[in-house]
Amino acid sequence: MTMIVRDFRPADAEAVAAARRSAFPHLVTTASTVSWEVASAPAERQYRLLVAEVDGQVVGSSEIGVFHDSEERGLAFANTSVRADALGRGAGSALVTAAEERLAALGAAKVFAWTLEAPHAVTFAERRGYRRGRSSRVQRLDLTAAALPPLDPNGLPGKVELRTAADFLDDPRPLYEADVECTADEPGDVAAGRLPYDQWIALVWEHPALNRELTTVAVVDGTAAAYSVAHTDGDGRYWSGMTGTLRAFRGRGLAKLAKNDALHRARAAGCREAFTGNDGDNLPMLAINKWFGYEPAVTEWRYVRELSA
Repeated sequence: MTMIVRDFRPADAEAVAAARRSAFPHLVTTASTVSWEVASAPAERQYRLLVAEVDGQVVGSSEIGVFHDSEERGLAFANTSVRADALGRGAGSALVTAAEERLAALGAAKVFAWTLEAPHAVTFAERRGYRRGRSSRVQRLDLTAAALPPLDPNGLPGKVELRTAADFLDDPRPLYEADVECTADEPGDVAAGRLPYDQWIALVWEHPALNRELTTVAVVDGTAAAYSVAHTDGDGRYWSGMTGTLRAFRGRGLAKLAKNDALHRARAAGCREAFTGNDGDNLPMLAINKWFGYEPAVTEWRYVRELSA
């Protein structure tokens, strides 16, 4: 067996996507999203995609970079995935070693990595000196059988309109302002600063999986007060990219309203499975998703390692 770790090439996109889908089947991952991540990353992120090639075939990858928008310096990420049928052959170890070496060369002090709550994944991380951080609970909803609450356009709360992200094509800034505020309130390991508008356009608004027609926005008196983002892969899978409500409008059920509309749109568009992920401490969104009928699918853990240790 001949194995090498090298930088990503455009021709690797489909193989990398297949490896990610094998390792994390709940995510919306396509060759287009893989290529876009490499091409669109801000220079400050120092983003690189490494691939493991065994006997000429790509079996895994590791995306690495720094949290350039964090208020704390020296924080980096290295998210590694290996095709299920290639586990135990050294590809993961080779990728993580190469990732850590390159991040250390950039001056990174801590590396964060997502891993599944599976014995092989947890053992692998902890043997390499990673310690467990926060959890993300991934949940699944069968859209072909889900009993979604009915939509009643005449029963909306006063002054509330339901629109889609496609209605904001001429000026998406209201969605940017809402997303920045809601993201700042998300629990997490890394405190992020305010993402500049041009980077938000490049990283969020122009994401190739973003489905603007299925993304619902609850507008109150002209303000984009709540929203539910839809990512789709064109093959029946739907991922809730983010659901949030501006602080001034919380407690009115707007997030639930927006998400219900988005789920109805997704089902009408032919999506069969809906996935979402929430921080383990995000009790309000966990409760909302349980109310919709989502069921636990898998738990992911954020592991961290001190490179200087």
